[in-house]
Amino acid sequence: MSYFSFELDPALAADPVFDLHKRGKMEISLTVPLASRDHLSLAYTPGVARVCEAIADDESLYSDYTWTANTVAVVTDGSAVLGLGNIGPKAAMPVMEGKSILFKQFGGVDSIPICLDTQDVEGIVAAVKAMAPSFGGINLEDISAPRCFEIERRLDAELDIPVFHDDQHGTAVVTLAALRNAAKLLGRRLGDLRVVISGAGAAGVAITRMLIAAGVEGANVIVCDSRGIIHADRGDLTPTKADLAATTNFSGRTGGVAEALIGADVLVGVSGGQIDESAVAGMAPGGIIFAMANPTPEVHPSIAHRYAAIVATGRSDFPNQINNVLAFPGIFRGALDVRATTITERMKVAAADAIADVVSDELTADAIVPSPLDPRVAPAVAAAVAAAAEADGVARRSAPVAPAQRSAALPS
Repeated sequence: MSYFSFELDPALAADPVFDLHKRGKMEISLTVPLASRDHLSLAYTPGVARVCEAIADDESLYSDYTWTANTVAVVTDGSAVLGLGNIGPKAAMPVMEGKSILFKQFGGVDSIPICLDTQDVEGIVAAVKAMAPSFGGINLEDISAPRCFEIERRLDAELDIPVFHDDQHGTAVVTLAALRNAAKLLGRRLGDLRVVISGAGAAGVAITRMLIAAGVEGANVIVCDSRGIIHADRGDLTPTKADLAATTNFSGRTGGVAEALIGADVLVGVSGGQIDESAVAGMAPGGIIFAMANPTPEVHPSIAHRYAAIVATGRSDFPNQINNVLAFPGIFRGALDVRATTITERMKVAAADAIADVVSDELTADAIVPSPLDPRVAPAVAAAVAAAAEADGVARRSAPVAPAQRSAALPS
């Protein structure tokens, strides 16, 4: 019997999704020939020993002569997978494989899915630190809040390679890009917008921080969790939510999402909970609704369009899909190209600006962000992120010259 032989339920065998996923969605391939004794002697023993000795003498050679310069670990504990929740590491693997093939397709970045059989903060931090020498960056994925905040913070502080929790920052980057273009289309300034964010998990916290960093006034931002508006007088706030209370909602508004939405210009939904039409009706006219929960948006687009001029979701079957794939491949491509030690706030804002700029001259109410398949996006994001890394002093090398630029720069 073949190693890969197995019996599949007939109903599953007829499903094209299961057919596509047989034996996974990715594999490792060679970048060098291996068809002769000479090939073996160069790629393995004895030739490989010379490279090992050189790296042992000078660790700065490590990225030049191993795959690490272009390889990212996609790490999860399976605790917050898509809209599926805590399904564990084995059930999370198809999603992590999916993330890895997106890295390769859109950013030219190699990645390895790593599903850890622990949901303990100390265990995750220790495991990632131990495997870090094998990679040029760490993409944390589908780790539940609030543990994800501490895990990312500690790994970012203790490793000298980029650590990026995509559920936080990838979502925030694309949300900022979409809001920039929506505001531009409506002739509004970010600093004048009154914004309500429904959801105070990983994405909601990161979006709040990024919007404020980009120019939205914290005084004009209200964040809601499952218990209502986050404000300084609530006695049940985690440290992360207490920080939100100190930097938002300066008017001290209380109540639930309906109270938060009174007079709001923007609703950003990243909660997964449904918002009644009566609450949305309290928004200022001609506003913006980003209902990004999958598979069921907080406000269905057919309802959102009754109250907002611009509507976006996280789904591919509606216009204006706010999709992380617009961000993370280019962000890591740019960070790896300059061997950045971390990913700074400036690098994330630069990524958002680059995404927005791709379609800034083509804006319509149904097209405020590029398609996830737009080939212009990842190179633009990578270039912007690399430049921001150099400006912030976290780049260990200059960004490579693009082939067209390189040939133009050579003497004739």
